[in-house]
Amino acid sequence: MAVPSVSAEPPAVAASGGTVPAQSRDSRDLPDVRARITELRLSAFAGHRRAGFRLGPVTLFAGPSGAGKTTAFMAYEALARLGGGAPLAEAFPDPLACVPQRARPDAGGRRGFRIGCTADGVGGPVRLDLAVQAEPGLRIVGERLTAGGVVLLQTALRDPSRRTVQAAWHTAGSAPVTRAPLPDDHLGTALLPLRVAGKTDGQRHVLAAAEQMVVALRSVFPCDPRPEYMRTPVPLGSGRLLPGCDNLADVLWRTRAECGRRHGLLVEALRAGCAGPVTDLIAEPLTDGTVRALLDRGDGFRTELARLGDGELRYLALTLVLLTGPGVLDMDTPGEVPDALRALTVLADGFDRGLDPVQRLALLRMAARMGERGHIRCLGAVSDASWATGAEGVTVVHLDRDGTP
Repeated sequence: MAVPSVSAEPPAVAASGGTVPAQSRDSRDLPDVRARITELRLSAFAGHRRAGFRLGPVTLFAGPSGAGKTTAFMAYEALARLGGGAPLAEAFPDPLACVPQRARPDAGGRRGFRIGCTADGVGGPVRLDLAVQAEPGLRIVGERLTAGGVVLLQTALRDPSRRTVQAAWHTAGSAPVTRAPLPDDHLGTALLPLRVAGKTDGQRHVLAAAEQMVVALRSVFPCDPRPEYMRTPVPLGSGRLLPGCDNLADVLWRTRAECGRRHGLLVEALRAGCAGPVTDLIAEPLTDGTVRALLDRGDGFRTELARLGDGELRYLALTLVLLTGPGVLDMDTPGEVPDALRALTVLADGFDRGLDPVQRLALLRMAARMGERGHIRCLGAVSDASWATGAEGVTVVHLDRDGTP
């Protein structure tokens, strides 16, 4: 298979003026204006073909081993890295693993993959589609950003000998489009705020759509708690939680002092997910400059995290993530964007790993409550979602071993 294009017959960049129509909204409603990813598309990616997944406030990907849950998460995380300005090689460290197995190279020996997503927000749905060449060299060969039926940015590889793509973006001024080269190893959408002046209505629509997409992609926290590293005291540091939750005790030392209300909610949640009575969760500094975390049992006894089971530790870590936010998590967030305009998405591959039935249901209900408020979205992967099917506020995507829903 040759390197796939973004579309078999991509539409031309809009040449007319005018505005990009926004979604119609009932003024009596309270619209969710936070930038968030609401669809993931894997047109040709690893074991996925022509797959599109609608993402709600809480979405569980369910299926047996080999169904493509992890590769779907890998695609989402790669898009998030590109949205944050990372080079292509950092977003896809093993690009050949992303190429569909039966994809045949074209006459030039080129193979690749296609992915995309949709970001909803104050400007309505914005769609990003990306075609990537994996061999003989890693590069972006096509990108398209659309909103309201108008193509706002389109790129194409014109000269394989150059490390650039030819880009055209909507202007709707004296010239209908602006054309310029962009590097082939970075997401063009993320570069637009540095290239577009914003002088015409068309340029302002391009900027608004690009910024909405970038904000939605950057507001992602991949989280896979590792209990084996959470049991020992850790040095006092920044108080920002790592994706593996290794520094849980350091973060608890910070959050317990800064937000008593959220800490109280965390302790309340632990009563459902930990064995024995729980009256408090304490972070205690030690003389060697480290800090450890303990459960206060309320009867004069305290239990170090080292004594907790793997499921209890994973439950504790994931609950903490859902109850905090970008200011506490170790992630690159667009600081110039108000919290009211962005929603944090937690990627939890192995959402229920090591959890017992009580813990996984309690965690799911916590995710649903936070998702209903709009500040936190959660995308999790499980082997069997029969226990979650029908849960209020939860979308379940069932995958077969061929990667299809």
